[in-house]
Amino acid sequence: MSIFNKFPFIVVEGPIGSGKTTLARMLAEKFSTQLLTEKAEENPFLARFYDDPKRYALQTQIFFLFQRARQIADISQIDMFSQPITADFFLEKDPLFARLNLNDEEYALYHQIFQHLQLESPKPDLVIYLQTPVSALTERIAERNIKYENNIQPEYLERLAIAYSEYFHTYDAAPVLIVNNEKLNIIKDEAALNLLVDRIDQFQGRREYFNPNFE
Repeated sequence: MSIFNKFPFIVVEGPIGSGKTTLARMLAEKFSTQLLTEKAEENPFLARFYDDPKRYALQTQIFFLFQRARQIADISQIDMFSQPITADFFLEKDPLFARLNLNDEEYALYHQIFQHLQLESPKPDLVIYLQTPVSALTERIAERNIKYENNIQPEYLERLAIAYSEYFHTYDAAPVLIVNNEKLNIIKDEAALNLLVDRIDQFQGRREYFNPNFE
């Protein structure tokens, strides 16, 4: 029995460099699901944001917000009983970035637009949160060597990791599997994906933790 019989809509989340898109893509390929990705590369302001966060934070955030609106429309048209979904983002987390990156006036404008759009995203059946230490994020970002990501400051990654951790340790709108992602490198270790799939299959409650030990 596929994990998607149990969880038709799975969201993979985590900070930049955590491998959330890679994991979402691998799950979608393994189980032949619909794949919805963040498509960060389509945001024309993102590279400039990493160069000058204060100047380009608002434009970056608003672009992502409208992009989410289009993606939510796509989700609403899919029959999840006949075509399961794997995604590497969800709407509820979007204000986390906004609060982290925008000043008070910018956040007030963002929040006004957010409220005006009246976006309602389907609740995931399971959220997989890849909790990843900053040292691992830094290493994996360097390994994939995307030009604009090379300007990301360690201090920003630290703030982002803390914000994610605080958010998902209190999030209760959907079941959450919190994965210690420090050693679970699905790109380098094929067995890691199968190990994670087995753990998802065992998931029973609302909040569970997975701390894989490869030693």
